[in-house]
Amino acid sequence: MSFTIAIIGRPNVGKSTLFNRLVGQKLALVDDEPGVTRDRREGNARLGDLEFTVIDTAGLDEGARGSLTARMQEQTETAIGLADALMFVIDARAGLTPNDRAFADFARRANKPVVLVANKSEGRHGEVGAMESYALGLGDPIQISAEHGEGMSDLYDALAALMPEPVDQDEEFDDDDIIISDEELAQRPIRVAIVGRPNAGKSTLINHLLGEERLLTSAEAGTTRDSISVEITWQGREFRVFDTAGLRRRSRIEAKLEKLSVADALRAVRFAEVVVMMMDAQNRFEEQDLRIADLIEREGRAIVLAVNKWDLMERKGNLISALRTDVDHWLPQVKGAPVVAVSGLMGEGIDRLMTAIEEAYAVWNKRVPTATLNRWFEQAVDANPPPAVSGRRLKLNYITQAKARPPSFILFCSRADAVPQSYLRYLTNSMREAFDLPGAPIRITLREKANPFAHKRKRPS
Repeated sequence: MSFTIAIIGRPNVGKSTLFNRLVGQKLALVDDEPGVTRDRREGNARLGDLEFTVIDTAGLDEGARGSLTARMQEQTETAIGLADALMFVIDARAGLTPNDRAFADFARRANKPVVLVANKSEGRHGEVGAMESYALGLGDPIQISAEHGEGMSDLYDALAALMPEPVDQDEEFDDDDIIISDEELAQRPIRVAIVGRPNAGKSTLINHLLGEERLLTSAEAGTTRDSISVEITWQGREFRVFDTAGLRRRSRIEAKLEKLSVADALRAVRFAEVVVMMMDAQNRFEEQDLRIADLIEREGRAIVLAVNKWDLMERKGNLISALRTDVDHWLPQVKGAPVVAVSGLMGEGIDRLMTAIEEAYAVWNKRVPTATLNRWFEQAVDANPPPAVSGRRLKLNYITQAKARPPSFILFCSRADAVPQSYLRYLTNSMREAFDLPGAPIRITLREKANPFAHKRKRPS
């Protein structure tokens, strides 16, 4: 059974820095600006031989009922309810503040073990602030520097005293040498990233999938900052879904924090297997939508287009078919990509969206036998031979699939640098139709066959 620890404290005391230190990755955004973290984030932490689940939370702060700040505190209270123990973090350099004292009472009322952590304790100023923290009545402070990794051994001792005895190594199951079959691989969670412009309804959609207000939502654009992952089960299939910050045009991104949020969103796209690009039904196929779709294709991810806020559209009989035509017109590089009309708020089209994600994932993993592939290749070349270049005919020999995820092929030919891009697009589109690969980012790499006579030198005249 996993032991869970929630990191709590007022804003800007270094909770996310400590979270990143414990999980061994820079998962949570860190900035000098207070209130960077909004949604709670979970991670698998390791400190020495201690393994546990750690939850990063928004800074405890007071706010009007129903405000974004108040809902952030509700997320923190939920994390406290899920935790087995708390790490209450203060800023040793700043010393105790009235908010620290108020929220120390809040931590005591949780009726759970509390480890008092005095962060930023390096240097003389940190020493003074750490001594002040005794006044909180939460026991001896653990003096650390999350940024520099100081004091981690003392934190280890404090956590080890709270956690249950670890299982003996002899009793643990070692599966390093187990070969995972294709059937078992098919049951692994599908990694899905939800991306789009700001205020497209990404967090609202994920909340409906979960059936709870797990992620903060607001009419204000830019509510989501971190890329938060959640586990979803749909019709017996596991999904790991990443909510991401809205992606604006690069020229409009000025604040450092927004740059960090966008970089985090792009990292989620690269980590994902299927990317759902959300568009606003009333403002679809704007320039930024096209840029995001092109980014997904270049990263080689399977793509599903979700047109959100469909409940606000005037219903017409041919609206869906017109939407399908628009997708193929504006996004020819992912021709045939699945498009689903949804309403994250009302829950419309959710089943169709999840089905489309599964189908896109299956296409992304598809392999075509070499014999079948070359029969198609011969027919495609006969129907439309490659153009001659500088009066010389291009010779295309054969094609083979190098890998899936995404479908990638190697085409052997006589002069790789002379094959025009237009002809590769023809082969790509023909392949989509022949092998039912709608929307998949197809890769064709050209490779010249080795010349068997290249090593022979010409006889001297």
